[in-house]
Amino acid sequence: MRRVPLRPGRRVSVCAALLLAVSCGTAGGGSGEGPAPGAPAGVTADAGSATSVHVMWNAAGSGVRTYEVYRGPTKVGEVPAAQHMVDVTRLRPATRYVFTVRARSADGRLGPPSREARARTPAYAAADQVAPSRPGGVTGRVVDGRAVQLSWTAAHDDRGVRSYAVQQGGVKIHGVGGGQTATVVTGLRPGTGYTFTVRAQDAAGNLSPASTPVRLTTPGTDDRRGTAPTGFEVTSRHEAGSYYLELAWEPPRVDGVITEYQIRLDEGTDSSLVWGGTPPRGRAHHSLYAGREAGQVHRVRLRARLPDGTWGGFSTERTVTTGR
Repeated sequence: MRRVPLRPGRRVSVCAALLLAVSCGTAGGGSGEGPAPGAPAGVTADAGSATSVHVMWNAAGSGVRTYEVYRGPTKVGEVPAAQHMVDVTRLRPATRYVFTVRARSADGRLGPPSREARARTPAYAAADQVAPSRPGGVTGRVVDGRAVQLSWTAAHDDRGVRSYAVQQGGVKIHGVGGGQTATVVTGLRPGTGYTFTVRAQDAAGNLSPASTPVRLTTPGTDDRRGTAPTGFEVTSRHEAGSYYLELAWEPPRVDGVITEYQIRLDEGTDSSLVWGGTPPRGRAHHSLYAGREAGQVHRVRLRARLPDGTWGGFSTERTVTTGR
């Protein structure tokens, strides 16, 4: 994937000034042993629209648990160690921003900030209601069991294409700047079939139609073990004349963030649970309306939409009776 070098920002290190006088200790706290992670390298920032910037970086080595993304001094994102990109949203149009990334180790130590990556969001064109054209000529090749390379011909827009979104199963899983027409998508699963499409976006947030799909299968095998939610429990609750099913589970441990689940009730009804903000850490909970009658028997299970856009395995099925 081509990276555009950015001019490094100026950063003053208080620790460097005090190095001979006193130990600076662990950056960001933590009580573990050993050094903190190093600063992530290769940080880039590209405006995806008038209100969003796509930040990417390279891995900071082993022992990293999460990466924290900062806009100036403000933390605006946190992702697992396997994820090296994030879309920072809710920004102001026509504004310059400075981003840094820091790595946090498994024992809680926070490493130093990366070099600064700068981006300017374009002006918001409120009157622009014309979407870019459809990206064409999408092709792909398998790199290995966990990565593929995609390329396409540039889309056109009367005011310019700001970014491209790579989707799998209708879900955005990757993004690049409007000047790029190729990328490598990582974090995939071996032995899995994928259908990728590409959409262009302009500064006003208008999205083009999806490109012609390209289908690729990663080599290897994947028995889907580890992709199902665990510790799934369901209880019945009565409130104000209605019954609710209280669901609780442990999210599967995967490379990336899970933001959507499919809940299957009685093998006939599927409902979608999408976290509107940052997904909760640890055990997840959800309340599902189950009607007004006591004594109704329900069978429930759920599965997660994985970060690569595919569905994981279903949890263990639970049976619950309302009013008990």
